[in-house]
Formats: sequence, C-alpha cells, structure tokens
Amino acid sequence: MDIKEIIGAFLVLFAIIDITGSIPIFLSLKHSNNKFHPLYAALISLGIFVLFFFLGDAALHLFGVDIHSFAVAGSIVLFIMAFEMILGIEIFKTDSGSGGSTVVPIAFPLIAGPGALTTIISLRAEYSDLNILMALLANIVLDYLVLKYIDKLERVLGDTLISILRKFFGVILLAIGVKLLTTNLGTLISSL
Repeated sequence: MDIKEIIGAFLVLFAIIDITGSIPIFLSLKHSNNKFHPLYAALISLGIFVLFFFLGDAALHLFGVDIHSFAVAGSIVLFIMAFEMILGIEIFKTDSGSGGSTVVPIAFPLIAGPGALTTIISLRAEYSDLNILMALLANIVLDYLVLKYIDKLERVLGDTLISILRKFFGVILLAIGVKLLTTNLGTLISSL
C-alpha cells in the first residue's frame, strides 16, 4: 500500500466523478420527488466500478456493447438531466416511492459514469490494484456522505445559490454530455 499512489488515484477519481458538482443534480431530483437511497446508490456504484476494474471491456462485450456505445448511451442520459436542470422541466420520470432514481441516474451515470469507468480501467497502467481500490473506496464513502447529508448541504447553500448552481451545472452537464457524445460517436462512426 502506497499513500502517494492512493492520494493520486483518489484525486483523479474525485475530479472525474465530481460528486460536489453533482449536488445541484441530486437536489433537483429530490425536489421533483425522485427518491433515492444513498447507501444503495453508493454500493451499486462501487459494484459497477469493481466490475469494470476487474472485467473492463469483457463486461461490456458480455452484453455485446463496446465502451464507445456505452459512453454514447450515458451521454443521452446526461442530456436529459441537463435539459431538466436548465429548463426546470421533468423529462426523467420515476416511481417516486420506490427509490427509482437510485440506480439511474445516480449510480449511473452520475457516480459511475462512462468517463469514470474508463478512468478506473486506465489507472491500472499507473497504480497498483490495491491502491486504486483504496482510492475508489474513499471516493465512494465521500459520495455516500454527500448523498446522505444532501438536506444539510441544501440548508447551508440556500435556495438562491442552489437555483443558480442548478442552472450553471445543467449547462456544464450538457457540455460534458456533448463532449462524451461527439468523442465516442466519432469513434463509432469511423469503425463502421
């Protein structure tokens, strides 16, 4: 176990997952009565990450999907969420009583998104497996804490700042979706 490697991998994953940037999205889901379970979201995200860490492309190939198609699908979910945030409308409807937002869109693509999944695979070229897994676990714990204490974060931030952040991060999310789509769609088209 190497603390420098754990910190390095943690910072890379933290930047890619961007849980703090997703706070307005979580609040937007909460205000539109989309229930979610923080512990389940964290555990499902962890499971997705571990699956991709050990199986990588093989997991996608099991379903006949490549990483580029997976990223394009994730970008479409991001588009929908961005439009909801920017325009203040509800497109993504879930059963509000069942915790239906726990898996989609929280566990995937917000926490374990295509970019983060690709990153977890590529980190294996730089860091040892144990250090990456420790960094991943630390990120998942942080994600869980943000989801669990989202109401307290909302009180600290206030309604006006949350509204501004929701619109701002909606545009950022849309830009991330566009980049994810164009990068991977170009690769898909050139492979035909």
